[in-house]
Amino acid sequence: MKDQFRTMHNLAHNLLIDPERLWGAIMETAAIGATAKGGICRLTLTEEDRRVRDWFAARAKEIGCAVTVDDMGNMFVRRAGKHDDIPPIVMGSHLDTQPTGGKFDGVLGVLAALEALRTLHAAGYETHAPIEVANFTNEEGSRFAPAMIASAVFAKVLEHDYAVAQKDRAGISFGEALDQIGYRGPQKCGEHPLSAFFELHIEQGPILEQEEKDIGVVTGVQGIRWFEATLIGQEAHTGTTPMTMRKNALLGAARMVEAIDAIAKKHAPLAVGTVGLIEVKPNSRNVIPADVFFTVDFRHPDMAVLDAMESEARDAFQTLLPELKLSGEWQRILEYPAVVFDAGCVSAVRRAAQACGYSSRDIISGAGHDAAHISRVAPAAMLFVPCKDGISHNEAEFSSKEQCAAGAQVLLNAVLDFDRQLAARSG
Repeated sequence: MKDQFRTMHNLAHNLLIDPERLWGAIMETAAIGATAKGGICRLTLTEEDRRVRDWFAARAKEIGCAVTVDDMGNMFVRRAGKHDDIPPIVMGSHLDTQPTGGKFDGVLGVLAALEALRTLHAAGYETHAPIEVANFTNEEGSRFAPAMIASAVFAKVLEHDYAVAQKDRAGISFGEALDQIGYRGPQKCGEHPLSAFFELHIEQGPILEQEEKDIGVVTGVQGIRWFEATLIGQEAHTGTTPMTMRKNALLGAARMVEAIDAIAKKHAPLAVGTVGLIEVKPNSRNVIPADVFFTVDFRHPDMAVLDAMESEARDAFQTLLPELKLSGEWQRILEYPAVVFDAGCVSAVRRAAQACGYSSRDIISGAGHDAAHISRVAPAAMLFVPCKDGISHNEAEFSSKEQCAAGAQVLLNAVLDFDRQLAARSG
């Protein structure tokens, strides 16, 4: 067994991903839902999402991989291992985007993992355990809330029936949209055991670029809370209603935007707070706004600080209601606690970066990712590559061909490192 392990180790060091092939896949899929400004609009469970899923499945089958889809639309591409009874080591991320998303957020994690399988296939390399690539549904949460809904069902954080009943702003349910594109699979979500999960992602922040580091070794994810709020005032004519008699719901929302910003700054430097979506009714230039819906996103690695931020926001909301003669509703719709990733998986990423000759630093993710949910049911870790100016959720989002290739190479090496650990344990 020791000789076999040594042979596996030596072979793995000769496995090099193809940067051109990976970049070609990124650019090819970027044409599916391409925007005029060079980004992607590929909302989950739309026709564009179906097309990129079909592309992904076709590329997997070209190298002899099996494709499984569960009843939340999560896709798993499987390459058999020497011991196919062992739960697979899984890589992956998501292929859906924001309405004005970039080419790399989520997409890189799936396509780099596909490139890793292509590299294994081209070399004829046989892993100890099966290796899979996952594409999780609705990671972004831009069409259906909450974000990461399918990986949450997979990890039993959310109930399946609750998830498929969620509706977009047009009133279409998740389940209806899943059926419309033909991606409700037969496997029950969550009944897919994993030995480990590794997710590559762009950083979506400026730290790696500023510090000139090649790889971020992600040790955990900060806590996230989402809220939805509604303010109700009274419609009235803008020209005839005195300022003292107005019930302006938009004014209340404006005060909350400022309050959320102030609360986050109060708990700096780690806290962030954002009002990212506002809907105003009747939305007419000469009618005082009577109905405003808005969302709030709070994040911090310490749950006690998140408690304080939530309390302060609720107090601000309740205070403005009588002041502005409004009624309203405030509710928390999502809570993801802070996550600490598996030490063994994190070490595998760290060793892989070092073995590849890339500089690295430990980092905590400020954004939520599917790996945070999957870490509840399997050992998991993430790695980041830099993105230009830290910009993400933006059509200008960019990571270079070299940065993408570096991430893919470290991802492959980390998975092979973990595979060797499994082989050593079974020996």
